[in-house]
Amino acid sequence: MSFSFELLKVCPHTGARLGRVHTPHGDIDTPCYMPVGTQATVKAMTPEAVEGVGAQILLANTYHLHLRPGEDLVEEAGGLHRFMHWNHPILTDSGGFQVFSLAGLRKVSEEGVRFRSHIDGSARFLSPETVMHIENSLGADIIMQFDECSPFPCDRRTAETAMRRTLRWAERCKRAHRREDQALFGIVQGAFERDLRIESARAMADMDFPGYGIGGLSVGEPKAQMYELLEAVTPELPAHKPRYLMGVGTPDCLIEGVLRGVDMFDCVLATRIARNGTVFTRNGRLVVKNAQYARDFRPLDETCDCYACRNYSRAYLRHLFKAGEILGAHLASVHNLRFLLRLMERVREAIADGTLAQLRSDFYAHYDMSRNF
Repeated sequence: MSFSFELLKVCPHTGARLGRVHTPHGDIDTPCYMPVGTQATVKAMTPEAVEGVGAQILLANTYHLHLRPGEDLVEEAGGLHRFMHWNHPILTDSGGFQVFSLAGLRKVSEEGVRFRSHIDGSARFLSPETVMHIENSLGADIIMQFDECSPFPCDRRTAETAMRRTLRWAERCKRAHRREDQALFGIVQGAFERDLRIESARAMADMDFPGYGIGGLSVGEPKAQMYELLEAVTPELPAHKPRYLMGVGTPDCLIEGVLRGVDMFDCVLATRIARNGTVFTRNGRLVVKNAQYARDFRPLDETCDCYACRNYSRAYLRHLFKAGEILGAHLASVHNLRFLLRLMERVREAIADGTLAQLRSDFYAHYDMSRNF
């Protein structure tokens, strides 16, 4: 395997961990936030701009790339790294969440999932084996097993059925996985049933994956409930393997997840809200399109070192959004990604220095949670 994980330090009073993931396309310092490039691109960003904000790894989506342009074309192009001009680590999600989000357009069985494409309505089928073939063809450094996501809310029977099927599918994914230069992660499921989550984590640990995703959280539940489940799950996962909290990426959740032993995060929120004129700041959410910023010549965040904050004002960005100029979405995306990546840089420094508790305290002293997500 050309994949490994170094655990460099663990905070004695919390679950926070400092580590480094080694992959064929470079190293990843953890804890880390991964920008999302669902369709082999981070929306409104060039690869050079994504490098410029400090990203070490990107996430792309198997479901979307399977539908368009197709894994065969990507493989013909030389693999996902070459196709999208990103010579750094890539993680591909299995597409399980996207498939199960189709609701009435899909039918789940032990064999796999039959569904209709959201693009053209064509009949499609995904199974653990087909997903492994697709992800092997795409060629990312880290790939995720095909899992069944429970709906939210759901009853215990539904949660248990999905969790146990995910375990069986994990075994099938391991058998079907063909490339030693790709690390296959298992995924912990179990909805909001504490005992099912613990059982899932223990079973996944026994399968000895190179790393583990924690799926099915941040789907509408109170954040306190998510934190409680993380506190139950992370101690059950091997200390010498990376832990990835899937689909979570608000500033407060990044900090709280790190404190509970999470190493990797991703979320589309940063770029999605940026395209709608909303940005992260040290003080909380700021909607730059609002009229109050029409003559505000301060940067989006006076403590931020991103390209947008170094060169442009709130008034200018508001003008861009009001005028429908594409540059507005780009600059806001640059800022939001840099804000989260810089936060994670500071978190890593604080773990190394033993000052993470102080960083958390300082964050909440300034961040208005009523202006959060």
